[in-house]
Amino acid sequence: MNWLAILPPLIAIAMALLTREVLLSLVVAVFVGATLITGNPVSGFTELLNTYLVGALTDSWNVSILVFCLLIGGLIGIIDKNGGTKGLADVLVRRAVTTKSALFSTWLLGVAIFFDDYANSLIVGNSMRGITDKLKISREKLAYVVDSTAAPVSSMALISTWVGMELGLIQEGLEKLGLDMGAYDVFLQSIPYRFYSILALAFVLMIIFTGKDYGPMKKAEDLAKNSTADIIDETNPDLAGHWYNAVIPIVSVILITIVGLYQNGGGFEGASIREAFSAADASVVLLWASFSGIIIAWAMSLATKSLKITEISDAFVEGVKSMAVPSMILALAWTLGSINSELKTAELMVQLIGNNLPSFLIPAILFIVPAIVAFSTGTSWGTNAIVMPIAIELSYLTGGAELIVPTIGAVLTGAVMGDHLSPISDTTIMSSMASGCNHIAHVRTQIPYAATVAAIALVFGFIPAGLGFNPLISLVLGMVALYLIINFLGDSSKQATPVYDLD
Repeated sequence: MNWLAILPPLIAIAMALLTREVLLSLVVAVFVGATLITGNPVSGFTELLNTYLVGALTDSWNVSILVFCLLIGGLIGIIDKNGGTKGLADVLVRRAVTTKSALFSTWLLGVAIFFDDYANSLIVGNSMRGITDKLKISREKLAYVVDSTAAPVSSMALISTWVGMELGLIQEGLEKLGLDMGAYDVFLQSIPYRFYSILALAFVLMIIFTGKDYGPMKKAEDLAKNSTADIIDETNPDLAGHWYNAVIPIVSVILITIVGLYQNGGGFEGASIREAFSAADASVVLLWASFSGIIIAWAMSLATKSLKITEISDAFVEGVKSMAVPSMILALAWTLGSINSELKTAELMVQLIGNNLPSFLIPAILFIVPAIVAFSTGTSWGTNAIVMPIAIELSYLTGGAELIVPTIGAVLTGAVMGDHLSPISDTTIMSSMASGCNHIAHVRTQIPYAATVAAIALVFGFIPAGLGFNPLISLVLGMVALYLIINFLGDSSKQATPVYDLD
């Protein structure tokens, strides 16, 4: 047994925890792995670049996914600049007239801006802050709702900046095992197993409609309800908003993707929907859809006179730039996956874990591990890149093909959970900033809620999933458990009754 085979992923995790620099951690990990394969650091350095990295970047699937990520970034850049996302926010803001309707509108807006978690956090927080302030809703509560509808939604959306990364990691793992499973089909199957993400969204709704809170959030709400401070509206009204500038291009991308997957997989030649989605080359279809969305967004920006041609080009370029680091992380993740496969790292992990751990606990363990990594590093993407190459192979070799989908769901939602709990997470920081909330106050009030959902996801979701339970039943039971917890621990915040001196 080559015990050194475990070094690359361990180095990636350890360095990420210590330095919080995921790119550096991945570079060092793949260099160590290439050195172990070749036998010396000089040839390891050259082979890393000439064979493993170039190999990852010349694979047609990988290149297509990278281009898709960049194009989606460009599309978001355009619809953000032409007022599309602001217009979408304005539509929902006008309906917020009570505490519950304001918070529900915040939740709806978070779900509606599903295509990017960064855009989600910044737009939702800034759009709703003035309304929630006037209704004496604490900024901690606003930041919590914003944060809980950013990454959980974007990570599961059919089209988003996340889907390219997720498909790339899934495809890499399936190819290494020689499994004839479509990456997009596996992605869709994994959605019911995103227990934390789905339950987090449901938990927010329960908090909103029961009007109950507990822990530090209850104290924050009590203070807000009884505050006499002047309300200052800090939102920026300068940019004109046109909701259709966002809705039409994004809906077009989704529809083109659905029809494209059906066509590419042989749906028009008699294949069933499931067969077509399994057989389709998602990387090609996503290119069709994203490029079409850009053309539509470009045309609408000109038709509505929202932007000039040069402004559209600049917005597209800025959007592409925003995806540069995620694209580099994805390329290094593919490289690490190839090196791990050659070193037979997963086989070693199976021998270390499989002999001492029941296979049904694999999804639970691979929910906890990425959560710890994401909490320590503050990045979901980097965590997925580090953990996923091992997770798919480990789950298959330990429990067979039926364990792959629950494990993929566990890793992807575990990274989101750790990201939620982390005070150094970029989306957590953005949610605080956009909501005008003290960052530590946001983290302190959100942790009890996120930890509650995580515990329920583990007990009612991932452990039963490892035993083969239907995920939909687990979700229902989890929601019931969360509702009972809210009613047991929670209490409503009320404005104090003023006491008048009659003398």
